Amino acid sequence: MAPVTLPVPLVGDGLLVPCVDGTERPYLSFDAATSTSALPQVMEAVEAFVPWYAGMHNGAGYKSQASALAYSSVHFGALAFAGRGPDSGDVAVICRNTTEAINHLAYRLNLDPGDVVVTTAAEHYSNLLPWMRVATCRFVECGRDGTFEPGDVAAALDQRPVPRLLAITGASNVTGWLPPLPEIISAAHQRAIPVLVDAAQLAPHRPLPPEADFLAWSGHKMYAPFGTGVLVGPRRIFMAGDPLPEREEAGSPNVIGAVALGAAISALEVIGWPAIASHDHRIARSLRHGLAAIPGVRLLGPGPGTETLPVITFMVDGVPDALVAARLAAEEAIGVRHGSFCAHPYLARLAGLSPARARIRGDQARDDGHGAGAVRISAGINASEQDVARLLAAIARLVASEPPVRYLRDPSTGDFYPAASGFRAARR
Repeated sequence: MAPVTLPVPLVGDGLLVPCVDGTERPYLSFDAATSTSALPQVMEAVEAFVPWYAGMHNGAGYKSQASALAYSSVHFGALAFAGRGPDSGDVAVICRNTTEAINHLAYRLNLDPGDVVVTTAAEHYSNLLPWMRVATCRFVECGRDGTFEPGDVAAALDQRPVPRLLAITGASNVTGWLPPLPEIISAAHQRAIPVLVDAAQLAPHRPLPPEADFLAWSGHKMYAPFGTGVLVGPRRIFMAGDPLPEREEAGSPNVIGAVALGAAISALEVIGWPAIASHDHRIARSLRHGLAAIPGVRLLGPGPGTETLPVITFMVDGVPDALVAARLAAEEAIGVRHGSFCAHPYLARLAGLSPARARIRGDQARDDGHGAGAVRISAGINASEQDVARLLAAIARLVASEPPVRYLRDPSTGDFYPAASGFRAARR
């Protein structure tokens, strides 16, 4: 098979969208860390399967049998994607997304409030709130650059009482930083402590760590946006604990989402991790160097020399993050993300806020409007150097000039939108 050259297009790339100057521009998404468009292979697989879809529970009809076979095959594909062999003793549970997968595990482990789960200040709320609700969390702190060392994790694991679990991100959704998972997982296993890796950001970019006891990830971040996620773990865990209806996958399953996920897994395997990692490195380097050269732009996270995914977060001096994002969308047809990215404690540390404002609380997922806010650029396998150049030029123009139209702020959300009536009509 011929090697795949990156970048590769995604469904919907280049769609024309209206801008405030009355023109239409090709839409450019730099928001892959939130959700990705579908790979063409994924869309083709879904379109080919839809005519054969049928309810599969106890269905004797041909289409029901075909749906059941397609659905069950994705479980094996997900296990292989997670580095599990057929005799590993692990099981793949199909769910909706990473958040649901981690919530599912949090209750499956049958934890008590006095049980300790070690996690880190760098986590997405999906890997904080479930544990804070059912157990006592012990946090590994990070430095101002958003990183920590394996020794920091080991120190938290060595405190008493002995933790029941280590729950850690595979890649930061804010900075793209990749914690040294092999060393961290090894440290936990030396102490007989199991490890969950939140692989939501890692799965589209790097191989999943086969040493982890549990893995959770989402299809919508890996080019299969059809509502499917995966939880992988030892089968014995799912044989105990509080019973769930029909075990782990109750009701009529999302067969189409599972087919999409299976197609995405196959497509990424064809492209190959070396090609994806090389592409990530080039795009991340270009973005970081380009942004660092724009006056008034302040990058957050690790400095040069630390490998990251093409996920870069920054602030613009004197300009609210919501206005930066709104201007890029309305004036340049470029989509980015702004705010705290469901990681308020981590962003507060990166931004250098006071310890009180950086404290991790169970209710902190409700944004009170007084936390840190930044702009995040995140790229997928469809990003090209030309796309990066267009984005950097747009940010440079934005920083150097006043808005060409008046922007209004929604008091309930804090988001900005252009007052131009034509553009507002397009938004509806």
